[in-house]
Amino acid sequence: MPESTYQTSSTSFRQHLPDLSTPRFQLASTQSPYEYSQHFQGNRAPPWLHDLTETWSQLLSEPYTGLQTSGPVDPSLFSRRLERVPVAKIASAARGLLALLTETQREKVLQPIGSRNWRAWSNPEVLLRPLGLRLEEISRECADAVLRVIEASLSPEGYKKALAAMRINGFLGEVCKLPRIMNALSYNFLIFGDPGQVLSDGASNGENGMDGESGVSPGPKGGGWGWSLYGHHLCMNVFIIGDQISISPTFTGAEPNVIDEGPYAGTEILKTEGERGLGVMRSLTPQQQQKAQVYKELKDPAMKITGDLISDRWNPDDQRHLCGAFRDNRVLPREEGVRVGELGEGLKEAVVKLVEEFVIYLPEQARRKRLEDVRRHLGETWFSWIGGWGEEDAFYYRVQSPVVVAEFDHHSGVFLTNKEPKRFHIHSIVRTPNGGDYGNALRREEDKVE
Repeated sequence: MPESTYQTSSTSFRQHLPDLSTPRFQLASTQSPYEYSQHFQGNRAPPWLHDLTETWSQLLSEPYTGLQTSGPVDPSLFSRRLERVPVAKIASAARGLLALLTETQREKVLQPIGSRNWRAWSNPEVLLRPLGLRLEEISRECADAVLRVIEASLSPEGYKKALAAMRINGFLGEVCKLPRIMNALSYNFLIFGDPGQVLSDGASNGENGMDGESGVSPGPKGGGWGWSLYGHHLCMNVFIIGDQISISPTFTGAEPNVIDEGPYAGTEILKTEGERGLGVMRSLTPQQQQKAQVYKELKDPAMKITGDLISDRWNPDDQRHLCGAFRDNRVLPREEGVRVGELGEGLKEAVVKLVEEFVIYLPEQARRKRLEDVRRHLGETWFSWIGGWGEEDAFYYRVQSPVVVAEFDHHSGVFLTNKEPKRFHIHSIVRTPNGGDYGNALRREEDKVE
């Protein structure tokens, strides 16, 4: 698909700017994030999102087991290995942050390694669970120190993408004149476990330490540590053990997905995922396309839509995606779409390249290992599609394998006024099924996520 066509369809958001004189925007413009949240919960506004948050609380109360893709959870798919992640650098950045914080701030940000708060992230702009530190509420020096932890943990490309998502959130706040609700620092940050153990217990620095006999990262005596960042359209969960890293679940979204004015004009995210997904779908034969397209319409009459927010195939917030916030234990549809292992070699590689863009947050060597995992399981991988694949069509697709699930979904407007999904509002999700989210399959038994 020509780049210019996708660009045009994803930058048409200015046709759908909201009326800021309405009571919704006038009231929100006077509120703090906490007042905004209290109003949402007290007035059940909007009711469909409030009902969903109650369902989320129910799901959070369940013990973590993991997504199921093709039967019972199988954590044996994941094991400790050498990834040469620069863990000493990441831990040093975390320790630098902790040194800047007050005792009260450290108590807020530090969480037990197996805490259920790993699973408390959510992507709406409403601050449902004010855990850890909110970046806009701490000093700029401390907020920059948080960003250094994030930067040290991610690939350069991944950090650029995360920063772009945060800046686009700030841009939406400017467009809607709600900078107190949505800005580039309206995110919460938590640290799980003790980053100091990485250095004190002699873990590899990701450059020259390894167990030459086994090829497995030696790791610290402790059970690893990690961090979580969550807020509107960006949620990340990072777990580190030895010189191995897990970055999953992640949620990356944007409304709109471009900045067209101001100091960050030209910033754009999630375009490549859209183009590569279209490329795969359009390269299938008509028969394969028919298999891949599990629903013709984005809200299809054949979908299960009963009001059951746990099991329905569509709801007003998640819309088509299945693996968003609090869906840690979801049983996904089996063998939905076209089996990737039955495609030609070129298309198989195109699917791998598609997944690569979703896991771009991973440092280079860890990402290479992750893609090797994906390739090993192509025979058990499915590519499914909802909607059309024409020049202006909005769409959803999912790549589902035993070791990764990647979802991409165009949404209707929340702050913008498009009632039907458009290409400028996007949600994308990465999950590691079979107990792999939050690095859980790599943890010691006593450190498992609740």
